Amino acid sequence: MIDDGAPRIAIVGGGIGGLAAALFLRRAGVDATVYEQAGMLREVGAGLVVPPNMVRPLMRLGLGPALEHVAVRLESAWEFRRWQDGRVLFTQPMGAVCRERYGTDCYVAHRADLLQLLQRALPASQVRLDHRCTAATARDDRVQLRFARRDAAEIEVDAVVGADGIHSVLRAAVAPHDNARFSGLCAFRCLVDAAHAPAMALRPVQTLWLGPGRHFVHYPISAGRLVNVVAIVPAGDWQQESWTAPGELADLRAAFDGWDARVLQLIDSATDTMRWALVDREPLPRWTEGRITLLGDAAHAMLPFFAQGAAQAIEDAEVLAHCLRGVDRAQVPAALQRYEALRRPRASQVQWMSRGREVRNHLPDGTQQRQRDDELARGDPLRDAAWLYGQEHESILTTETGSNRPGG
Repeated sequence: MIDDGAPRIAIVGGGIGGLAAALFLRRAGVDATVYEQAGMLREVGAGLVVPPNMVRPLMRLGLGPALEHVAVRLESAWEFRRWQDGRVLFTQPMGAVCRERYGTDCYVAHRADLLQLLQRALPASQVRLDHRCTAATARDDRVQLRFARRDAAEIEVDAVVGADGIHSVLRAAVAPHDNARFSGLCAFRCLVDAAHAPAMALRPVQTLWLGPGRHFVHYPISAGRLVNVVAIVPAGDWQQESWTAPGELADLRAAFDGWDARVLQLIDSATDTMRWALVDREPLPRWTEGRITLLGDAAHAMLPFFAQGAAQAIEDAEVLAHCLRGVDRAQVPAALQRYEALRRPRASQVQWMSRGREVRNHLPDGTQQRQRDDELARGDPLRDAAWLYGQEHESILTTETGSNRPGG
């Protein structure tokens, strides 16, 4: 129930992080409304990993059963295969092992399914579509937001959360210098109808094929109806950082010429593909300026090699709500600083860890490649991910409510 005296929060961006923030804030008794530039909430066709550190917050929102319905529970993750013949280099059992260590399963899901799951849990009155934010201006103890609309809409709120993605408008109000660096790589993404995909791609397994200069990932999503494909390759002159830019299937297939026949069969089963350049960014020096703060990709856009982008946005959302619970309007700036202090070190660590993994994945055949494969065979990535998947960082959520108040 919303507290009548709670600060009024505007969340700019209706993606996974923005909707999750609205849900957690409402749960904390805070008035929060999402402002989304699109005329409808939608995600482009892409899958994502839903790791334990993302599942637990969704369960705390009461969305565990809904997630189980639309996602695929992984039986194995990090099944690494050799590019040329499909030989299994390593596979990580999940299931009972993951539940015992981290209290829940690991899933894979369609972004659109997850977005719809969050949207259904949020009252329609808390989402304003067709509101493209053009500017944010601090005015004494309020923030004025302007939107590109025929009615020249403006609103004033107690705080603004910029959840508007990698091309964030709000980020300029907090950290105006974009430190983007082109990685030299691009990603192809495809969704393949399960009816046309090879049988091995339908297993509840995240499979990563490693080869010289590139790697290829696939797993089933949407309760097994689709197979998500991600292929990371040298970009050449492709430098368009857009999730909706169309690619050419012929270019994707040519990039994997000579690979195992099952990889080529999966590519041939696709009807279209998207392609975007992978851009790396340094961690921001700050996320917050007065009554404006950032969340998700707007705060910590990261390369996809750690599969943590959405999970870190969900963590942001829960901690933000924790920090704003019970505060009055005057205390909002301090609460936002507390949120940043709790979240920025961890999210920045994940950003750093997401770098460089492609180098190891893309080794040419030879001594280093054989050494890597031997290390994979002896590894335990699920154990190594304890710092990321474990619950220790969530201890702040059990702190007494009074400590949420600045100086409390």
